[in-house]
Amino acid sequence: MMRSLYSAVSGLKTNQTAMDVIGNNVANVNTIGFKSSRVVFQDVYSQTLSAATAPTETSGGINPQQVGLGVTISAIGLNMTEGSMQPSSNTLDFAITGEGFFVIRGSDGAYYYTRNGAFTLDADGYLVTANGDYVMGVMGNADDVKNGMPLYDVDGNPIFDRIKIIGSIPTGETDIDGNPIYETYTDYAVDSNGAVTAINSIGEVLTIGRLVLATFNNTGGLEKAGNSYYSVTSNSGEAEIHFVNDGCGAIKSGYLEMSNVDLATELTNMIITQRGYQVNSRVITTSDAMLEELINLKR
Repeated sequence: MMRSLYSAVSGLKTNQTAMDVIGNNVANVNTIGFKSSRVVFQDVYSQTLSAATAPTETSGGINPQQVGLGVTISAIGLNMTEGSMQPSSNTLDFAITGEGFFVIRGSDGAYYYTRNGAFTLDADGYLVTANGDYVMGVMGNADDVKNGMPLYDVDGNPIFDRIKIIGSIPTGETDIDGNPIYETYTDYAVDSNGAVTAINSIGEVLTIGRLVLATFNNTGGLEKAGNSYYSVTSNSGEAEIHFVNDGCGAIKSGYLEMSNVDLATELTNMIITQRGYQVNSRVITTSDAMLEELINLKR
């Protein structure tokens, strides 16, 4: 059979995958914190009809003669550029300006990472995502939280945990029997450093916790896990946990980071991909017509 048939089939498959990626980008144009993807093509094995020859004293060299055998996908890469900021009326909406991801603990106990800062409170006063997963931070007394504190113990285990910003919260102190002392807080605010302040029962404004962010050596190596979450892979590097605005980005309360999908670019890529699919289809029909002519030679 003609090589062009198989090359064109590979072209159809890769352009179909490219259209799938474009379609997903366009579908998520309004998804908070969404990062678009792009497809990178590369050629595959080429059949060598004749090898190159070196020049001699009597003749020049000859280049190799090769016929390519199609196309494949070398990468589907993430575009991790920052999206635009959209103001909202919710004080529990947060946008990250700069590097970093919110740290989320899922219902399965695993940690996930997201740029989607549309958070809310549960009935116990914990900061959670729209899916009910806990947002990670550090609870502690004002001095520890303001000045920074270790985020891992001596064995490398994380100290950060789910963060409670309203209701009955430990003060970090204990009574004479060693039991934790609790204070009831009735209001809260979160600044650009992720520090959570709240008002206690006697009207004092205290810093009671601080949000944390995660950074990675290779953000493009993260794996999409659904729900606008990312998970660690062997090529992303392990998560490095920081306090907000301490080796990573700051946050803006009352804002959300919008999708970084560029519709003009996606629509242009859609046209190019459609034409690529169309011409590969035409190669198949043309090759078929040539084979038909060959078959008709027997008549």
